[in-house]
Amino acid sequence: MLQHALLAHDVVRSLGGRRVLDGVCLTASPGHRIGLIGENGAGKSTLLRVLAGLDEPDAGSVSRPDDLGFLHQELPFDADATIGTVLDEALREAREDLAELDRLGEDIARAPEGAPGHAELLAAYGRRLEQAQHRESWDADRRAALVLDGLGLGAFGHDRTLGSLSGGQRGRLALAALLVRRPSALLLDEPTNHLDDGAAAFLEEQLRGLPGTVVVASHDRAFLDAVCTDLVDLDPAVGGPVRYGGNYSAYVGEKTAERERWERRYAEEQQELAELRHSAGVTASRVAPDRGPRDNEKMGYGHRAGRVQSQISRRVRNATRRLEELERTQLPEPPRPLRFAAGALAAHAEEGPRPLVSLRDVRVPGRLALDALEVSAADRLLVTGGNGTGKSTLLAVLAGRLAAEGTVRRRHRLTVGLLTQDTVFDRPDRTVHDTYGLALGPARAEEVPLGSLGLLPEEDLGKPVGSLSVGQRRRLALALLLAHPPQLLLLDEPTNHLSPRLCDELEEALGTGPGAIVLASHDRWLRRRWQGRELRLEPAGASSVARCRRSPVPGSV
Repeated sequence: MLQHALLAHDVVRSLGGRRVLDGVCLTASPGHRIGLIGENGAGKSTLLRVLAGLDEPDAGSVSRPDDLGFLHQELPFDADATIGTVLDEALREAREDLAELDRLGEDIARAPEGAPGHAELLAAYGRRLEQAQHRESWDADRRAALVLDGLGLGAFGHDRTLGSLSGGQRGRLALAALLVRRPSALLLDEPTNHLDDGAAAFLEEQLRGLPGTVVVASHDRAFLDAVCTDLVDLDPAVGGPVRYGGNYSAYVGEKTAERERWERRYAEEQQELAELRHSAGVTASRVAPDRGPRDNEKMGYGHRAGRVQSQISRRVRNATRRLEELERTQLPEPPRPLRFAAGALAAHAEEGPRPLVSLRDVRVPGRLALDALEVSAADRLLVTGGNGTGKSTLLAVLAGRLAAEGTVRRRHRLTVGLLTQDTVFDRPDRTVHDTYGLALGPARAEEVPLGSLGLLPEEDLGKPVGSLSVGQRRRLALALLLAHPPQLLLLDEPTNHLSPRLCDELEEALGTGPGAIVLASHDRWLRRRWQGRELRLEPAGASSVARCRRSPVPGSV
């Protein structure tokens, strides 16, 4: 079965008066798994929607295979639909393949060789057979069971309604439906959100085994490293978006080298421009054309003066010509990249005989079971565990936002800040700048300007909060915490929806400075590099309760 490439040519797309995509070209051939990366708001989700045909480009064109699957944020089914309904739709094409092959086989058996239409029946059977082989239609039902189990949904009955599932479970079901279908082109937006380690590893294996095209936008550095054959960086570059061969590790080194080359070429070009302007504007005036001869120059003055003036004119003309050419083709100045510039993430708290927070025999029925935990004044604690083991619940208990059975003691006048997974602002119509100023107060907002933290560019500060991407809103929420650092900083999945570069820089900041930081994360890249304490949570009903341990894995965090 001939598989067609997914092609985008000179795609332009503007949103809210801002050009998000500007002449983007992309060729995604079968067998290639392309990762889209870039700062929050760079246009990753916008490009996926254009590639999927959900949004039309303002200019340019897209050519896509008919058999295309796109991971939506929500399943296109009513809340009373069941898991079985979703699976039936995912299996529909495979079942149609098998039914049509049976029908065509019967028609061929009834039509003797050489009879009218026999050749056409054979051709139709061959095309359908090739399509069924591509979709692995004979294996579809077994594959459906395997995919559900791999994504943590195997224990759910097929009569379970979508309305009874959590948002993360519905997202995993949507992903399962696409993997069961095996479309020729698969578009995924943040597919590892809500996946634990086992499910993420299963997804990576499934994607590597697909024969078709995969285009994925993801913040998950471990996922990008394991899956991608190419990466497209949508951040500003000399010639527009840049495609890098290889995975995330290969990209990091090449991106750094490319930025250095751009900065070096720009500096050299600016130096040449300055020298050319000097030559064109100054050299000619060094020798005044009407200066009279000195006494010792009177013999042969006319000949020498004419020759000197001719040389000067030629140099001026050459310099002017080169200057005009260079000014016309000069490199743009490399945009100043956002650099995470927050100082201490948490504020200093005096060491003492008592910890900042201590928990004993804490229970939140059905959500958390923990025998003991102490957080000291300069602690660095990573909380891990599968979905539903109570990571977010534990942070809410530490923050004092959720009551729990057992003993919870906090130090007197302890300041606590919590970055939750869901970032919601009461006034989405209010600008970023005003939201920041009103939340902190004028004095603190002036003392720590939002732009100084390296989380949001100046051009975003005047936008309404409601117009920001999920990642940009998360950056704003993080900025509000860091502008007035608490003594205990609690971070729930801090790398979700953030660009890989910012995740790298945030990780570096986590390992230094005063105060205590507790973060819950499923980020495998972060966890591999973590050097502080680790607390792994088990399901609340499990017989074993989580214990703190020192992570044995070396790294830079």
